[in-house]
Amino acid sequence: MLGAIEKLGRRALFCLDPETAHGLSIKALKAGVPVALAPRLDARLKTTVAGITFDNPLGMAAGYDKNAEVPDALLRLGFGFAEVGTLTPLPQAGNPRPRIFRLTADGAVINRLGFNNEGHDAAERRLSERAWRAGVVGVNIGANKDSTDRIRDYVLGVERFAPLASYLTVNISSPNTPGLRDMQARAALAELLRAVAAARDAAVPAAGRKTPIFLKIAPDLHDADFEDIATEVMERSIEGVIVSNTTTSRPDLRSPDRAETGGLSGRPLFERSTIALAKMRRLLGPKHAVVGVGGVDSTETALEKIRAGADLVQFYTGMVYAGPALPGQIVKGFSKFLDREGLRSLADIRDSRLDHWADRPLQL
Repeated sequence: MLGAIEKLGRRALFCLDPETAHGLSIKALKAGVPVALAPRLDARLKTTVAGITFDNPLGMAAGYDKNAEVPDALLRLGFGFAEVGTLTPLPQAGNPRPRIFRLTADGAVINRLGFNNEGHDAAERRLSERAWRAGVVGVNIGANKDSTDRIRDYVLGVERFAPLASYLTVNISSPNTPGLRDMQARAALAELLRAVAAARDAAVPAAGRKTPIFLKIAPDLHDADFEDIATEVMERSIEGVIVSNTTTSRPDLRSPDRAETGGLSGRPLFERSTIALAKMRRLLGPKHAVVGVGGVDSTETALEKIRAGADLVQFYTGMVYAGPALPGQIVKGFSKFLDREGLRSLADIRDSRLDHWADRPLQL
């Protein structure tokens, strides 16, 4: 019955423009509409990364729950964790609409949202209200478009959310805020990571722990860029890297809106993001956390991210096309895979295809 309702609901949402449909899906989750059944907990899927124990390694990527409105509802869909944001200190409207485009023939989306969100105050209030609840909720922080001191914006994000977040994600990889990706250059990155690490350390008394920091990077980088980023992450004691954000590249696409500007996500991003993931894993070594994002829309694509070096996997666009049952389906698929292969943990396959992916060139 839920499956039929879900199909009808998705068909109705696809009759609306993507941003309106997104807003309605948030409202449905807030209202407690039973959109999908969560899978049973499987102890074999528990994953400990950066000192955090996740019920399973599948997470909702940032960008869906921009204002921290429905993290617990997302966890009930079967996700092992949910990442909210990107949050900026001050509210901002983002770029003009239309700014989201479905590329249905390609299983992809192009967006140029521009960190539209209600700001720190609104998100802090919501996260404070759910602070007593179980479940891993990460907070993705960014800088306002018109900020005169972007590093300060990130420091403010750490100060606000270190006590409330399971982990913090420093997002310097969105292509939709002019100049933001320049912060991935080594000198700028060193300055940023030094500042956020210091802010995180200063927040330990309030947080009661050292809140892990992950750095979210773009897939549109040269090998030398990956090397610089890995070096700075290790030198600044950053716990991990999320690979990757959307791409500005345009592989062969068929959909009418393929020429729209913005970041491309979904199925066409899988290859590029997985190559970038493996390159980063090879550079960081086995101990740092690596989160794989980009093109995940099935159990097999999620498993391939782990084979390429990911400890955790996130997705968002895949659910646009497959619906809210997808996280539960992927998690159930994880359990069936372990049964079939006779494995005790998904960690047993991590890095098993690292060389296959890391040796491949990234065409920029």
